[in-house]
Amino acid sequence: MAVATHESELGKKRRARRINRRLAAVYPDAQCELDYESPFQLLVATVLSAQCTDVRVNQVTPALFATYGSPEDMAHANRSRLEDLIRPTGFFRSKAQSLLDLSSDIVTRFGGHVPSRLEDLVTLRGVGRKTANVVLGNAFDTPGITVDTHMGRLSRRLGLTEQKDPVAVERDLMELIENPEWTLWSHRIIFHGRRRCKARVPECGACEIAALCPSAGQVGRSSSRT
Repeated sequence: MAVATHESELGKKRRARRINRRLAAVYPDAQCELDYESPFQLLVATVLSAQCTDVRVNQVTPALFATYGSPEDMAHANRSRLEDLIRPTGFFRSKAQSLLDLSSDIVTRFGGHVPSRLEDLVTLRGVGRKTANVVLGNAFDTPGITVDTHMGRLSRRLGLTEQKDPVAVERDLMELIENPEWTLWSHRIIFHGRRRCKARVPECGACEIAALCPSAGQVGRSSSRT
């Protein structure tokens, strides 16, 4: 039976942490599914993953990194060649511009090293909080909550936020989940969104956290929780 939607902030926090513990048991190997060997490679792969699957990005990046393996290389990349390499990820022209810009920023402003602070990462052209938190959490072991499409959708379905703005969703979740768990929480929620709580047809009948979800069994309803 689903929990009630009207609950205290303390009750919501306790429920969120129970959800996290349950998902940890369901997805013990939850991790970043992008292939990378350095913070720069993860940054590039994350930019490419916008509106694209991680599987497709992983198919593209080996040739990309063999050609442009460092910020210096990519900052001086031949634009046509770069666009051809990343074309399968979609929106390749705008993504190419972002990669050229952020690589130039890293070279000119950070000595060729990807910065390890959120406030610095988000100053790179083409890098927002979502991308920055992916890099921080996985390349630098600095906890961060990644609010992508899955995180926003599931957080609303689970009644953990009513916000739609990613920054507001992130802020709400930071109040509920323990800081050391932020990165793993992100992976677990993303795994669950891809494997069980799908956008159009969530598998509520088989869902491992249905008892903790106020939206369980209410497929297709029109509300902010969907």
